[in-house]
Amino acid sequence: MAVTILVYGTYCAVASFIIIFIFVYVQGNFSLDAIPWALLLEHTQLPVTLGLSFMAFFTARSWLFEWRNAAIEAEQLKSENLASRYQSLKDQLNPHFLFNSLNVLSHLVYENADKSVEFIQQLSRIYRYVLDIQGEELVSLDRELEFAKSYLCLQKIRLGTAMDYHIAVPHSGNLYLPPLSLQLLLENAFKHNVASTENPLLITISIKGQNLVISNNLQRKKTGKKEKNGIGLNNITKRYALISSVSPSIRESTDIFLVELPLLKTDVFSKIQPLL
Repeated sequence: MAVTILVYGTYCAVASFIIIFIFVYVQGNFSLDAIPWALLLEHTQLPVTLGLSFMAFFTARSWLFEWRNAAIEAEQLKSENLASRYQSLKDQLNPHFLFNSLNVLSHLVYENADKSVEFIQQLSRIYRYVLDIQGEELVSLDRELEFAKSYLCLQKIRLGTAMDYHIAVPHSGNLYLPPLSLQLLLENAFKHNVASTENPLLITISIKGQNLVISNNLQRKKTGKKEKNGIGLNNITKRYALISSVSPSIRESTDIFLVELPLLKTDVFSKIQPLL
């Protein structure tokens, strides 16, 4: 930039001086034997100032356009990268859900044929929803809750009185969640906890302030090794980090495991924002 200004400045000064020199000389105001250098330099100041002003304006304009284009390209690359990462996280859900459902079904087939048929019918409805939301960054809380009810009904078929659930969420309005957030949390509850008729697994979904609260009584399975949160909680946390400045809260006590999911909303420009 400094070199450009220096070159343009020098060119403007020299060109202006030559033009003034020729113009004044043609007017017959001096001869080559007595050149009024001071007067010529004085007359050159105005065109040089005007030339430098135009040069500064167009140079600044060009630089601003280049900066704007670079910023737009950088933002597009950032958005494409975030979209790619977000889609990669969502792609983990589909096979993960199907694998676990088929694993449950394989055990249920040998236990109760009638329940297996009902399970398959419920699974087909649920999987249709999974396919429908694959291309979406967010889904409405109402749709997620309907899906959660279907998923819990599916587990009720399998477990009977060994589990129970309670959903206390009013009509949510214009509130959103990352797709399948509830399914992953519910799946974790069944995966890591014992559910029996004597000690049923109790799951509650409710609203607290700006968050959706999902909790279950803690009845850890004794596997002989430390349980990890695994794909479910990590997946949800990473997806929130990509689309929002808020993140889920995970708390565990001696008898309760609780997750609070921030509720999101979209404005008219579809910009994802935390609920205010």
